[in-house]
Amino acid sequence: MSKRLSGKIAVVTAAGQGIGAAIAEHFAAEGADVWATDLDATKLNNGAFKDGRALDVTDGAAIQAFAREVGEIDILANVAGFVHHGTVLECDDSDWDFSFDINVKSMHQMIRAFLSGMLARADALGTSSSIVNLSSGASSLKGAPNRYVYGATKAAVIGLTKAVAIDFIKKGIRCNAICPGTVHSPSWEQRVHELGEEVGGFEKAHELFVSRQPMGRVGTAAEVAALAVYLASDESAFTTGTAIPVDGGWTL
Repeated sequence: MSKRLSGKIAVVTAAGQGIGAAIAEHFAAEGADVWATDLDATKLNNGAFKDGRALDVTDGAAIQAFAREVGEIDILANVAGFVHHGTVLECDDSDWDFSFDINVKSMHQMIRAFLSGMLARADALGTSSSIVNLSSGASSLKGAPNRYVYGATKAAVIGLTKAVAIDFIKKGIRCNAICPGTVHSPSWEQRVHELGEEVGGFEKAHELFVSRQPMGRVGTAAEVAALAVYLASDESAFTTGTAIPVDGGWTL
């Protein structure tokens, strides 16, 4: 039986851990040839990947060189991101610039670098190519405390996604955004420990995170990856320009 992504070529950023790793692994398990990238290449030791490569998604020249090497692809999953903690009063210009560079500009540069090849491949195969962008529930969907610049960047990702979707809707390109809620990952564990320093311990911080989840638990990276597989596959051929929450009802 053919797997859902058999014959497809995918690029995934921030594939070294957390949601990015889960997406890359699920893509590979479904038959895709996966170019897995991360700022730290030592994290990319999964033999299922076509190639594991160090890539700084804030470096436009490096992205262009990587795109030339990889060539035409079917799937681009933009996962790399950074969660800044604080209100507008804790966000100086360097925080603002860094957050937008890694959360938004990186997606802009990745899409620009790979889009021509995706268009060519979609035209040659008579199918559609898929861009999957990681946004967040903390975006234009919902305000979250102490997520000032993070929420702004993730709202921008939704706008970017819709703009790409409408511009190329008749040219074989689909572009969708996934909007996770709180998901168990190494970066989330770090935020729990940081909060624990403020509230009196890891367990209390963990309880605070879980208490605001309508389902009474945080999500898993695999649950986000399952949606990414659907959006990358031909099953979602009629789906574009969406911002889909995977948040256990947090944005309800």
